[in-house]
Amino acid sequence: MQEILGNLTIFMRKKSITALLYILSWLPFWLLYTLSDMLYYVLFYLIQYRKKVVLENIRNSFPEKSPAEQVNIAKKFYRYLPDLVVEAVKMRRMTEKDVRNRIELINQDEVDRHFQQGKGVIGVTAHYGNWELGIYRLSIMTKFPRLVIYKPLSNSDFNDVYNALRCRFGATMVPMKQILRHIVQLRHEPHISMFVADQTPMYQDSDYYMNFLNQETLVYTGTERIARLTKNPIVYCHIGRKEKRGHYYCKFTTLVENPDDYPPHEITKKHNLFTEEMIRKQPEYWLWSHRRWKRKRRT
Repeated sequence: MQEILGNLTIFMRKKSITALLYILSWLPFWLLYTLSDMLYYVLFYLIQYRKKVVLENIRNSFPEKSPAEQVNIAKKFYRYLPDLVVEAVKMRRMTEKDVRNRIELINQDEVDRHFQQGKGVIGVTAHYGNWELGIYRLSIMTKFPRLVIYKPLSNSDFNDVYNALRCRFGATMVPMKQILRHIVQLRHEPHISMFVADQTPMYQDSDYYMNFLNQETLVYTGTERIARLTKNPIVYCHIGRKEKRGHYYCKFTTLVENPDDYPPHEITKKHNLFTEEMIRKQPEYWLWSHRRWKRKRRT
């Protein structure tokens, strides 16, 4: 009986979250963005959501900037963060046409030419711009299998709800620990597997440190390992924000044609430095509230 009641509670929580998102998704964008403007003041001034983490991350990443410049980056980030929230809510009711209008593809040929050669593609992106909307655009870009590699959230209810949302247009959500099995199954056909590769790995998953944003950083090496195993090219998906609010572009760049041409860790370095260059140009669109540098080198 206890197990039944527990499962019922979980079911009701998921239903409540889903119902709330569904109701909010009916609100027009202009109203959602009005709420976003208000939420900025709540996050930055009232509850100061992870403000200490954000300011410390920015300070350490840009020591050459003045304190006023560092705070300005933080404010711009907090103005953008609520937009991500309301846009994620609106995704519940987006159509294919809406997705195409909201995010433009640039250099799609960089992916298609690999497909035409019968290859799979290792896609790399970061917590930059609207990466969630990027999942939708990737899903309708091609009919070949689309895998999105993710790290499960600690809150299983939100994890299940958001994964159901992400799969609306045909993408397959694959937990990091299961990626090898899925890619092996697809090794003889074109497909794309998308890694959000700026996450903080567990100690047991990586032992490679590099300088990233002026700090010694433990970096995820799974993208390189999969690329070497499959011999597939690596294509970066840079999701940038356009001037018009709620509109983005996804620019594809092939970073690695043949993984065997690179010495160990060079591929990992390459895509992380590409991410860093992107962040330095427009830092406000990266997820500064993430505790990216919590894994220090063990002595």
